[in-house]
Amino acid sequence: MATDPRICLCPGTYDPVTNGHLDVISRASRLFDTVVVAVVNLSVRKNPPLFDIDERMAFIRDATAELGNVDVRPFSILLVDFAREVGARSIVKGLRAISDFEYEMEMAQLNQHQAEDIESVYLMSAPQYSFLSSSGVKELATFGGKVDDLVPAPVAARLKEQLAR
Repeated sequence: MATDPRICLCPGTYDPVTNGHLDVISRASRLFDTVVVAVVNLSVRKNPPLFDIDERMAFIRDATAELGNVDVRPFSILLVDFAREVGARSIVKGLRAISDFEYEMEMAQLNQHQAEDIESVYLMSAPQYSFLSSSGVKELATFGGKVDDLVPAPVAARLKEQLAR
């Protein structure tokens, strides 16, 4: 498929999707005609996911239904190859802190090495989400912490079912 500058990818494991993820996806949907939320099926850098691929994708579809230009798809190939497969010329990610920057800079340079025609675009985290991560949410849920304002309601309910001690 030919690449289109108006299509972007928002990749991640989304295990689970957080309100911070949804903020970045929503903001990307205002900048691009189509946002493909690319859900990693088999991550090589993280533990096995708490939620399977279908449930993670359903959470995102439910939370982004009102946007109208968001497509949620699984992938398990090189990100730049998936971008080409869907016709995207941009990879959009959020940055929360300097620790994110270091990792994301490395990924952007590796992606650029593989595909010079695909750009990495970063959106700064909204202040209220600058501390928010999926792993932090899972840890809070494991110990009975309040996560209702950090994730969509269906995600909070499932976290409580899966992780409550």
